[in-house]
Amino acid sequence: MNIKKLLYLAIGAVVVYGAYIAVSLMFLPSVEELKNRRMNMTIQVRDWHGEYHPLTVGPKNRYWTPSGSIPAEMKWAVILAEDANFYKHEGIDVKAIKNAIKYDLEKKSFARGASTITQQVAKNLFLSREKTITRKVKEIVLAKRMEEELTKGRIIELYLNVVELGPMVYGIGHGARYYFGKPASALTPRECAFLASMLPGPRVAYNPYKNLDKVLKRSNMILRLLRNKGVLSAGEYQQAMGQEPNIAGLQRKVDVSIERVEAVFENVTGVTGPQEPVPAPVTEGESSSQEAPAATPPPEPAGAAPEGEGGAAAPPVQEEQK
Repeated sequence: MNIKKLLYLAIGAVVVYGAYIAVSLMFLPSVEELKNRRMNMTIQVRDWHGEYHPLTVGPKNRYWTPSGSIPAEMKWAVILAEDANFYKHEGIDVKAIKNAIKYDLEKKSFARGASTITQQVAKNLFLSREKTITRKVKEIVLAKRMEEELTKGRIIELYLNVVELGPMVYGIGHGARYYFGKPASALTPRECAFLASMLPGPRVAYNPYKNLDKVLKRSNMILRLLRNKGVLSAGEYQQAMGQEPNIAGLQRKVDVSIERVEAVFENVTGVTGPQEPVPAPVTEGESSSQEAPAATPPPEPAGAAPEGEGGAAAPPVQEEQK
């Protein structure tokens, strides 16, 4: 009798929870307006003390970098390192999820994630950071909707403009200024790999102030991926491997940097950091529907997925028509 009651209670709880999720999905925000490249929205980001601050996503953010100004090497660096099947999946990577579950069961922990770039954009723009089943379901649904409404190029553009790269340093435009004192469009392949290598954990694990050797080692791995994919020629790869990122202007303690960041926080842009030279505002003419500047690899038809590993030339990151 007790077992039956427990079974009924369990079934009832599952039904109620399922109904709750179904209702919550009805109130998810629309992703359609993300297609508008002039769109601006405000999201909440967390500083390294756990406090939340507004961040402007869109051209009104002075560090916003349109897709055409982001080096192809930067786009491919994050695709190859973070979501190798980006051009093959439609928002979620089932194979990666299976591998993550298997790994976590073996390690008896939740050590490996399986979120695609699209899922991370959905989370960063619309959801909280809580680790719950409900949030994960919302993330998957939003990711599927984004893949239906947006081009791959637009998704990459949004991703690279909201990723965390340091203490209140969000987006590739701010990261390029903060670490190298230059706009994102001027980043070298080595600098692109350096920034991409920080993405798994810029606060601790891949914080260049605390673990510079670890960041450099991972950036070397990313450079090898770029070479294997044909994004870099043999000469470009050797040149990049012979360079070390110049971050001499930022050799200071993270805690001191955080205090300065929060002291000068500006609500207008929602981003802060040491006051580097401010890049000129992006004009409408600088924003292009072309998803990458002229790239080293030979072009392929728009929307084509990357070729297989084996050293085949990879196309520049381009955008298909939706």
